Amino acid sequence: ESEITLERVRKILASGANVVLTTKGIDDLCLKEFVEAGAMAVRRCRKEDLRRIAKATGGQLISSLANLEGEETFEASYLGTADEVVQERISDDELILIKGTKVVSSASIVLRGANDYMLDEMERALHDTLSVIKRTLESGSVVPGGGAVESALSIYLENFATTLGSREQLAIAEFASALLSIPKTLAVNAAKDSTDLVAKLRSYHNAAQNAPAGDPKKILLRYGLDLMNGEVRDNVAAGVLEPTMSKVKSLKSAYEAAVSLLRIDDAIQCIPGELCRPHVVGTYRLNHHISQNNKARTRMAIDYFEYGLRVLSYNVEMKEFETRNRG
Repeated sequence: ESEITLERVRKILASGANVVLTTKGIDDLCLKEFVEAGAMAVRRCRKEDLRRIAKATGGQLISSLANLEGEETFEASYLGTADEVVQERISDDELILIKGTKVVSSASIVLRGANDYMLDEMERALHDTLSVIKRTLESGSVVPGGGAVESALSIYLENFATTLGSREQLAIAEFASALLSIPKTLAVNAAKDSTDLVAKLRSYHNAAQNAPAGDPKKILLRYGLDLMNGEVRDNVAAGVLEPTMSKVKSLKSAYEAAVSLLRIDDAIQCIPGELCRPHVVGTYRLNHHISQNNKARTRMAIDYFEYGLRVLSYNVEMKEFETRNRG
């Protein structure tokens, strides 16, 4: 069995391989063969790391040397290429660095910090940054941040609603008003005056949308909130940008969530706390809270429900009174 294993190692080395990485272990007998051939063998690697290395170097992941005819072979075409593979010590860890990959250029980011908590926070921040860059490259365009898009959409929909003469005008106007919750929330979270900032932002975007083509006021479409100084500024020039894809998806998700809620006609819940009011009926305690889309219908439904409970409670009390009198 050892001779069969050594023969496999020799076939790998004969193909020209000088670095071998595997997810399994390598016994001393095989390691001796690699050392004598001047090759590096790395054992117990993560499969995910091997996938990335294969993609970067152009190599292939091989799980068996057997071909379709049942013979064990190892072709040179399976190998990937890189300029240098070196072992370096970084902090307390020994790392294998693969430099100068030929197929896909890649890089590893090494984070250093005072403790694990700081490193975890740095990793989360870096992951968010890379995700933003990925979405930006995928969408191919960006939009100004700081509530600029929501304010512009709100002004546009308000103007569009005035051109309609049906009930749709009310729905569009409410949707336009709901869009302003984004800049309002941004201002409130930054401890700024949301009323003043949102009003100023709306006036800027209204002037930009009503200005003719070529008017200098068109640049006001790029204006959003500056939450550090509590003012409105050109966020494109300031570099406060958002990927178009993320903005479109967030608006679609909010719209779909609102539609799903509006499709619910009635909801009956039993929630402990202030929303639940107990009603004692004989030996039974009923807690109820009814919420509906229409506030008037909600109040009416609760009134009818409470009236029914009072009538039921009265009937139970009368029956108990009659029973006691008979006794």
